[in-house]
Amino acid sequence: MDRLDAMSVFIAVVEAGSLSAASRTLHSPLPTVSRKISELESHLGVRLMTRTSRKILLTEAGQSYVGAAREILGRVEEAERRASGEYIAPRGDLTMTAPIVFGRLHVLPVVVDFLKAFPDINIRLTMSDRSVSLADEQIDVAVRIGHLADSSLITIRLGSVRTTVYANPDYLRRNPAPTQPRDLADHDCLAFEGVLSPRFWTFRNGRQEISVPIRTRLSVNTAEAAVDAASAGLGITRLMAYQAKRAVDAGLLVPLLEDFEPDPSPVQLVYMSQGLMPLKLRTFLDFAASRLKAVMATTVRSASH
Repeated sequence: MDRLDAMSVFIAVVEAGSLSAASRTLHSPLPTVSRKISELESHLGVRLMTRTSRKILLTEAGQSYVGAAREILGRVEEAERRASGEYIAPRGDLTMTAPIVFGRLHVLPVVVDFLKAFPDINIRLTMSDRSVSLADEQIDVAVRIGHLADSSLITIRLGSVRTTVYANPDYLRRNPAPTQPRDLADHDCLAFEGVLSPRFWTFRNGRQEISVPIRTRLSVNTAEAAVDAASAGLGITRLMAYQAKRAVDAGLLVPLLEDFEPDPSPVQLVYMSQGLMPLKLRTFLDFAASRLKAVMATTVRSASH
């Protein structure tokens, strides 16, 4: 049994979700895929997965083994990249993720310039406000906004971004502007569920953190929808400064309750600790970090006021 090949097949089955789907992905007959999984389980002396007609379920041993298998195959791939000369000239594939609005406005232009400068590198950029596991999703680098739950990640700080309450001037002509966070109870609020609670918003009064209930007229799952609804005068919304910047510049939104804003959230490039960092990743980090720091300092205006 070729153990590395068996590990690759096992990971393909896990990622595809079933033996038949992995068979199609690998362009390998289904009996061959099934046999290699069985041989791997016999070699290890444990059952890695429970098979059903439509999907597979990992056993406890399988959940543990998949992480180890990915690490082993990653090290083998790294050794092959070194032997093939990747550590002399940057080349290969990079996978990264970034928040939707920040990614579209600020990360994508940097990625485009990077790809023009390094034609032998390809990038898969996923823009999502969901915080995904870099290890589980096999992501090389991510842009993260906010404090990190995973302390094992290596970070490059780019700046910080404010979270502010906004409303359209027409709405404020029809309704008195809130002067205290508690005034929001009398207003129509538009909640962006990607970051904030649709029932409570948290503010800071001096050193004291306060949480106030809001009356949610509309709850949406993208910042763009919250900006559009607030710009149309439907109510008050709360967003990160970069998400609302274009509407503010156009006069469609004005900031409110700035004296009660929470502390700015850090913006960081994050990646996993590894042995010898691939040159393609180091090259991207060096290229992107300085440019994104400049964006944070000039365009986004994210520092605390």
